[in-house]
Amino acid sequence: MKEKKENNKAMQNTSGSCQNGNCSCGDGYQQTLNKKSDRRGMLKKLTMGLLTGAGMVNSACSITASDEDKEKSQLDWESFFQGNYQLMTEDEKKKTVERLERSYELNHGRHPDISAKGPEKDVLYGYAFNISKCRGYMDCVNACVQENNQDRDTQMQYIRIHEHKNGQINFELAEDNYFHEVPAEGHFYMGTQCFHCENPPCVKVCPVEATWKEKDGIVVVDYDWCIGCRYCMAACPYDGRRFNWQTPEVPEEEVNLNQHYLGNRLRKKGVMEKCTFCIQRSREGKNPACVEACPTGARIFGNLLDPNSEIRWVLANKKVFRLKEDLGTEPKFWYFMD
Repeated sequence: MKEKKENNKAMQNTSGSCQNGNCSCGDGYQQTLNKKSDRRGMLKKLTMGLLTGAGMVNSACSITASDEDKEKSQLDWESFFQGNYQLMTEDEKKKTVERLERSYELNHGRHPDISAKGPEKDVLYGYAFNISKCRGYMDCVNACVQENNQDRDTQMQYIRIHEHKNGQINFELAEDNYFHEVPAEGHFYMGTQCFHCENPPCVKVCPVEATWKEKDGIVVVDYDWCIGCRYCMAACPYDGRRFNWQTPEVPEEEVNLNQHYLGNRLRKKGVMEKCTFCIQRSREGKNPACVEACPTGARIFGNLLDPNSEIRWVLANKKVFRLKEDLGTEPKFWYFMD
């Protein structure tokens, strides 16, 4: 009898599973089960059981898995249960960003610089578009695609340049995909993108609060919280939203490693995305990529709360207008002519 007990004890000590807590998920697994939790916590536990059966936990706990594979599985595990960015503490945001950076590094061998920088005090961003100067070159579109890691296969574009006939603004008749020399005689050009409305209808319809307006006026999306219902796409009167029908494909050598959590970090299939005024640039005091790339100076970006900013000068000295002002969305995107 004594010998049998000793054999059982030896088997427990040498077991290579979660029972002895030696695997990468052992302690966390036990702590999760022992915690008192609310309804959401209980759902997490139930889901955890299903995922265990599916193999996620088994991968992390496998005796034969390498340390790197275990770390990847652990990072995937944490990503699956990630909360809404709006509700995170600063420490949680920091850890989330570090996890994303490490995950990319493990999978691609390069280290991205992902920022979680928040809005600056006394900053409200606005944009102005000089119709007289735009020549339809689309340098802005190309710069935006590269800066914001947009899918190359589907040719996703946040910015659209519309070619109108002189004397009318009719987006139904405008040409968006022209393949001729520009500027074309008898035509003028207008760019559209997300207008970062003061009263954004897209935010109001989101059932999971995955999109919201920041204090500096930038309307953002938490890609990890988005469920891809596309209500926001339907609600936007300016065609400013884009949906990922497939996993975005960006050549590794073309990936922009200077990223922001709410901006140009790599997205996944089935989520919404849009222009963010290049939040990874604007919150560092730089112009969006489209502004910097415009060869004619048709695009103006700045702080609406700064009386000395160029955009404030435009609003004070030019005859400006906004699209669909009757809707009350208050877009922070103005058009004007010289």
